[in-house]
Amino acid sequence: MARDYYHNHVKEALEKDGWEITDDPYDMRVDGVHYEIDLGAEAMLGASKNGEKIAIEIKSFVGSSNLSEFHRAVGQFNDYFVALSRFEPDRTLFLAVPDEIYFNFFQKQVIQDSLKRIDAKLIVYDPQSRSIVQWIN
Repeated sequence: MARDYYHNHVKEALEKDGWEITDDPYDMRVDGVHYEIDLGAEAMLGASKNGEKIAIEIKSFVGSSNLSEFHRAVGQFNDYFVALSRFEPDRTLFLAVPDEIYFNFFQKQVIQDSLKRIDAKLIVYDPQSRSIVQWIN
């Protein structure tokens, strides 16, 4: 599996935010189809997240076209969401995107409508500071 450019940045940001990385990658097999979501994580004991379990698909948006990167991200998110709902329905799937992409490209109404349609939950991260900027449920 090829890792996204900012894979380790997001991993570090999640750990700073109180998450324990449990899977790198998070593997699942559904109906004979093998899926690899970038990360699996659980809230560390004592954290305010009540033992929540999440899976994170990381996107770096370093390609030449934000729209092409978005199409790929939405397709993967949708496939992983369906498979995860059958494999481990109590684990929440998030799409992690760089803050610059979120605050510019993701603010376009058509992009917002697409994200709403697939019920995407987002983690907005700052790749330079390796921190979580915002959680969007």
